[in-house]
Amino acid sequence: MSPFFIKAIQLLLSLSLLIVLHELGHFIPAKIFKTRVEKFYLFFDVKFSLFKKKIGETVYGIGWLPLGGYVKIAGMIDESMDKEQMAGPPQPWEFRSKPAWQRLIIMLGGVTVNFILAIIIYAGIAYAYGDKFIKADSLKDGFYVSNTEIGEKLGIQTGDNITAIDGNPVKEFSKLPIEIINGNELTILRDGNTIKKEIPVDFIAKLLDVEDKTSFIEPRFPFIIQEVPKDSPNAGIDLQKGDQIIGINNQKVTYMDQILPIVDQNKGGSISLLVKSVSGQEKSVTAKISEDGKIGVIRNIDYLELEKRGFLTVETIEYSFLESIPAGINKGVSILGSYVKQMKKIFNPKTGAYKGVGGFGAIGGLFPDQWNWGAFWSTTAFISIILAFMNILPIPALDGGHVMFLLYEIVTGRKPNDKFMEYAQLVGFVILITLLLFANGNDLYKAVFG
Repeated sequence: MSPFFIKAIQLLLSLSLLIVLHELGHFIPAKIFKTRVEKFYLFFDVKFSLFKKKIGETVYGIGWLPLGGYVKIAGMIDESMDKEQMAGPPQPWEFRSKPAWQRLIIMLGGVTVNFILAIIIYAGIAYAYGDKFIKADSLKDGFYVSNTEIGEKLGIQTGDNITAIDGNPVKEFSKLPIEIINGNELTILRDGNTIKKEIPVDFIAKLLDVEDKTSFIEPRFPFIIQEVPKDSPNAGIDLQKGDQIIGINNQKVTYMDQILPIVDQNKGGSISLLVKSVSGQEKSVTAKISEDGKIGVIRNIDYLELEKRGFLTVETIEYSFLESIPAGINKGVSILGSYVKQMKKIFNPKTGAYKGVGGFGAIGGLFPDQWNWGAFWSTTAFISIILAFMNILPIPALDGGHVMFLLYEIVTGRKPNDKFMEYAQLVGFVILITLLLFANGNDLYKAVFG
């Protein structure tokens, strides 16, 4: 199966799960408060449904338009815009007849379930897999800046270590790119000296112009041989698993970023390699370089192997069942905080971050192109947090819009009239459709023009 379909299946499964549970977050408190729920739908049933069945007073169904889902609660101005029902006198089972505090709980139910679900998933991941990460301060000779344009923009260079962002110590190397995106100031350790660099306000716009948007810095990898393929131009020469290249053409080298320029200069030729075996013995071999600048061997980039050789430290944390619960909460809160910071950047035109806003294509791209349950659940938890945050925004037609008007009613004691709510709902729809078109238009533009 192609990577596209694997991603598409994961996206559909994830969204279906999140939408159903989100709507259950509205459905359950509505039932508790004896409010009639007329419809419960996964996806939208514009004109027709793929499936529907009435059980009791509720029609359960699956729509054909996979842009979300909904519950239709009697006596509520929502996406159904059922003006006929609202024109009649309020009934005791209707949403509008319930006390404001009950209506508030019903409207907050969806985002609450989404956030709790994310915490449960993160707790489950912590319990099942634990945490394993490279300690950011353990890189023996700093990191490798794989994109020089981005490096120049940030003022970082190969061999640096970033020790803090906005004054907060950096613990996990894998989190550096996203923390840089969210941050304002870097604290850098360079040649034993600590320097500070302000992150340019338009850094995200620059980052969006490059193909790989997350791996502009990497650990500095030595060239350790994992395997010499049988079809390699260097098959048969004295290179063994675990050998490390420590010299090329009488030049001492340690890392890939030192090796690649020399290899590139000798395309189509041959080079002399000084290699150190696992036992520590050194030997010289002559290797051919392909026309496209390849030695033709598979490298070992296993972090645990690099740790054994003293290049970095991998920290492993295992959680008991009880320990996984606060770990899941901390992860959920941390991810939410990070996403809020990104949204602030998006709403600041100077950052250019709005250019990176994506729709279903961008969300689908979050999933790996090979099935992996750990990655699937981690991505699903992240999307659940996104859904919670987006739904609580004070935009009419979203849960947050209803919450905003309910809070107004609770504080002032005055309920907005139905005509105002209808107009607000229409305005909200226009805003949502505009955002939807913009986000998916961005996806299309990037797919066509890169």
